[in-house]
Amino acid sequence: EVQLQASGGGLVQAGGSLRLSCAASGFTFDNYAIGWFRQAPGKEREGVSCITPSDGKTYYADSVKGRFTISRDNRRNTVSLEMNGLKYEDAGTYYCATCQVVYGSLIGSGYWGRGTLVTVSS
Repeated sequence: EVQLQASGGGLVQAGGSLRLSCAASGFTFDNYAIGWFRQAPGKEREGVSCITPSDGKTYYADSVKGRFTISRDNRRNTVSLEMNGLKYEDAGTYYCATCQVVYGSLIGSGYWGRGTLVTVSS
Protein backbone atom coordinates (compact mmCIF):
# COMPACT_ATOMS: atom_id res chain seq x y z
CA GLU A 1 0.00 0.00 0.00
CA VAL A 2 1.35 3.39 -1.01
CA GLN A 3 1.55 5.82 1.86
CA LEU A 4 2.74 9.40 2.04
CA GLN A 5 2.31 10.58 5.58
CA ALA A 6 2.72 14.29 6.14
CA SER A 7 3.33 15.74 9.57
CA GLY A 8 4.61 18.85 11.28
CA GLY A 9 1.78 21.27 10.68
CA GLY A 10 0.51 23.55 13.38
CA LEU A 11 -0.22 27.07 14.45
CA VAL A 12 2.52 29.64 14.02
CA GLN A 13 2.71 33.40 14.12
CA ALA A 14 3.47 35.30 10.97
CA GLY A 15 7.21 35.45 10.53
CA GLY A 16 7.70 32.15 12.30
CA SER A 17 8.93 28.79 11.07
CA LEU A 18 7.68 25.25 10.69
CA ARG A 19 9.23 22.07 9.39
CA LEU A 20 7.00 19.61 7.56
CA SER A 21 7.98 16.00 7.09
CA CYS A 22 6.73 13.34 4.70
CA ALA A 23 7.33 9.65 5.29
CA ALA A 24 6.85 7.47 2.22
CA SER A 25 6.32 3.76 1.88
CA GLY A 26 4.85 1.20 -0.50
CA PHE A 27 6.68 2.32 -3.64
CA THR A 28 10.23 2.74 -4.88
CA PHE A 29 11.03 6.10 -3.32
CA ASP A 30 14.27 6.56 -5.24
CA ASN A 31 12.38 6.55 -8.55
CA TYR A 32 10.14 9.50 -7.82
CA ALA A 33 10.35 13.22 -7.43
CA ILE A 34 8.50 14.15 -4.25
CA GLY A 35 6.96 17.47 -3.46
CA TRP A 36 4.55 19.58 -1.52
CA PHE A 37 1.25 21.08 -2.50
CA ARG A 38 -1.07 23.24 -0.48
CA GLN A 39 -4.67 24.23 -0.50
CA ALA A 40 -6.27 27.07 1.38
CA PRO A 41 -10.02 27.13 2.04
CA GLY A 42 -11.86 28.31 -1.03
CA LYS A 43 -8.77 28.23 -3.20
CA GLU A 44 -7.35 25.81 -5.70
CA ARG A 45 -4.55 23.51 -4.76
CA GLU A 46 -1.14 24.85 -5.76
CA GLY A 47 2.27 23.34 -6.08
CA VAL A 48 4.80 24.58 -3.56
CA SER A 49 8.00 22.66 -4.10
CA CYS A 50 9.42 19.49 -5.63
CA ILE A 51 12.73 17.64 -5.42
CA THR A 52 14.08 15.08 -7.88
CA PRO A 53 15.13 11.65 -6.67
CA SER A 54 18.76 11.30 -7.65
CA ASP A 55 20.38 14.67 -8.25
CA GLY A 56 18.20 16.57 -5.79
CA LYS A 57 17.18 19.32 -8.18
CA THR A 58 14.56 21.52 -6.64
CA TYR A 59 11.62 23.56 -7.82
CA TYR A 60 9.87 26.27 -5.84
CA ALA A 61 6.79 28.30 -6.49
CA ASP A 62 7.66 31.97 -6.82
CA SER A 63 5.63 32.75 -3.72
CA VAL A 64 7.92 30.68 -1.48
CA LYS A 65 11.34 31.14 -3.08
CA GLY A 66 13.92 32.23 -0.57
CA ARG A 67 11.74 31.24 2.38
CA PHE A 68 11.09 27.51 1.95
CA THR A 69 13.67 24.75 1.54
CA ILE A 70 12.89 21.21 0.45
CA SER A 71 15.16 18.27 1.12
CA ARG A 72 15.01 14.50 0.96
CA ASP A 73 16.66 11.53 2.61
CA ASN A 74 16.59 8.55 0.28
CA ARG A 75 17.84 6.23 3.01
CA ARG A 76 14.89 7.02 5.24
CA ASN A 77 12.34 7.63 2.46
CA THR A 78 11.52 11.04 3.81
CA VAL A 79 11.09 14.52 2.40
CA SER A 80 11.10 17.67 4.48
CA LEU A 81 9.98 21.22 3.88
CA GLU A 82 11.56 23.89 6.01
CA MET A 83 9.31 26.94 6.01
CA ASN A 84 10.66 30.23 7.30
CA GLY A 85 9.22 33.71 7.30
CA LEU A 86 5.72 32.33 7.18
CA LYS A 87 3.04 34.65 5.91
CA TYR A 88 -0.69 34.61 6.45
CA GLU A 89 -1.14 33.53 2.84
CA ASP A 90 0.99 30.42 3.44
CA ALA A 91 -1.76 28.91 5.55
CA GLY A 92 -3.56 25.85 4.29
CA THR A 93 -3.45 22.10 4.19
CA TYR A 94 -0.12 20.86 2.92
CA TYR A 95 0.05 17.61 1.02
CA CYS A 96 2.98 15.44 0.18
CA ALA A 97 2.87 13.83 -3.26
CA THR A 98 4.92 12.52 -6.12
CA CYS A 99 5.45 15.39 -8.49
CA GLN A 100 6.75 16.65 -11.79
CA VAL A 101 7.31 20.00 -13.42
CA VAL A 102 5.52 20.37 -16.73
CA TYR A 103 6.03 23.55 -18.77
CA GLY A 104 7.17 25.31 -15.64
CA SER A 105 4.21 24.24 -13.53
CA LEU A 106 4.35 21.81 -10.66
CA ILE A 107 1.78 19.03 -10.81
CA GLY A 108 1.14 15.85 -8.93
CA SER A 109 2.12 12.61 -10.59
CA GLY A 110 -0.02 9.96 -9.01
CA TYR A 111 0.63 9.31 -5.33
CA TRP A 112 -0.88 11.60 -2.75
CA GLY A 113 -0.88 11.60 0.99
CA ARG A 114 -3.18 13.06 3.56
CA GLY A 115 -2.42 16.63 4.43
CA THR A 116 -1.18 18.45 7.46
CA LEU A 117 -2.70 21.77 8.43
CA VAL A 118 -0.64 24.92 8.68
CA THR A 119 -2.26 27.90 10.34
CA VAL A 120 -0.58 31.28 10.38
CA SER A 121 -1.80 33.92 12.76
CA SER A 122 -1.32 37.54 11.85
